[in-house]
Amino acid sequence: MKTEARTSSTMPVSGAILLISCYELGHRPAGLTRPLRALEAVGFAPDVIDIAIEPLDVEKVKRARFIGISVPMHTALRLGVHLVHRIRQINPDVPICMYGLYATLNADHLLSHGVDFCIANTASTELVELVTSVLKKERIKTYSDDVSVGKLPPLDVYAEFEDDGETRTVGYTETTHGCKHLCTHCPIPPVYNGKFFVVERDIVLAEIQEQVAEGATHITFGDPDFLNGPTHGLRILRAMHDAFPNLTFDFTTKIEHILKHRKHFREFAQLGCRFVISAVESLSETVLTILEKHHTRADVETAIDIVHGAGIALRPTWVPFTPWTTLEDFLEMLAFVETHRLVYHVDPVQYAVRLLIPPGSYLLNRPETKSLSLMLDETAFSYIWEHPDARMDELHKTVSALVENDARMGVDPLDTFYQIWELAADMHGSRHTPLYHSKAAHPHAPRITEAWFC
Repeated sequence: MKTEARTSSTMPVSGAILLISCYELGHRPAGLTRPLRALEAVGFAPDVIDIAIEPLDVEKVKRARFIGISVPMHTALRLGVHLVHRIRQINPDVPICMYGLYATLNADHLLSHGVDFCIANTASTELVELVTSVLKKERIKTYSDDVSVGKLPPLDVYAEFEDDGETRTVGYTETTHGCKHLCTHCPIPPVYNGKFFVVERDIVLAEIQEQVAEGATHITFGDPDFLNGPTHGLRILRAMHDAFPNLTFDFTTKIEHILKHRKHFREFAQLGCRFVISAVESLSETVLTILEKHHTRADVETAIDIVHGAGIALRPTWVPFTPWTTLEDFLEMLAFVETHRLVYHVDPVQYAVRLLIPPGSYLLNRPETKSLSLMLDETAFSYIWEHPDARMDELHKTVSALVENDARMGVDPLDTFYQIWELAADMHGSRHTPLYHSKAAHPHAPRITEAWFC
């Protein structure tokens, strides 16, 4: 972390701390809520802006004497970098800190391009210490009683829970930080190195209670893997259900955890679980080995049976474009989705996801990656790669354009799915005869209305 701080104004300033979130998958950002509460707990009163749903408030930027930008994911980082340039035009000397997973991964580049501090921000402790140090050196009064600061956007401006005509207002929390697994394509292992930390139960329950009071009737547990600490998670779910029996929820977990903790899924359903997200990524044994996912195609099929057997929907996510994925693999994925009638369980954008290899990625240590001709694009914060089969790169561009256009036009995901299949089959020189090309054959699945992507 860069430690030097400027010394400038000695005048009392209201709203001296400004926290900005760029993007967090359509939900109210934990990158604002937890730092805000942590700073308030020690006497500060930050301003907040979520530029995913509101414009940048120039007046807030002008009066800030410390700005923190939350970058927990790649999209947020790229937006954040553009934001730094704009902030420097408005308030050239303000200390800027980027915090979150991608700040740590890309610290060297960020610190040489206008950012003063980069921290991981686990449990907000590091951010509180940094803010205290910087503002103490600047001798800045952080707030006054006549200024309203720290007001979060209402929950109803964010994505909703949706299931066959039913909609619910969504709240968001996390019960853990980090992950005990080391999947090579994931950005978490380089930062946490296989460790995870629980968030105190009372903190999580207080966040849930606060959001229920604001109108939340569904909670997304955004842990990288909710079942890293299954006992901790279950205790929170039971307490939540006792307090709010009609509250529903979703969480994310690995395929191997679904198999390992299968005994809990009927209770999850009873407690209000409506769907589970799991990063399947691929069905190819080659790709799964390189990504070190530790599951097989057969494991995925078993996981579907476990989750669906409990009355919960499984929403698999995919990385269909990697340097090692063949056109046959892509078609196999589509056939799998159709056979298991998962078309409405997969957001169409998932079929356009291309493997991201950021600086520090564990993938860079794999021999299969070392044999690639990689070039770091510093402005995109990722390594550029080309597929050895040029058809796959062409297919990616075509599918990406199709998915984007169909989403904009409101095309039914079923129709988008079969258009993608037709494109891939034509490129392969084969024919596809749909087995279940009808809405009646594919059950709708509950979802959050913001499609998942990095």
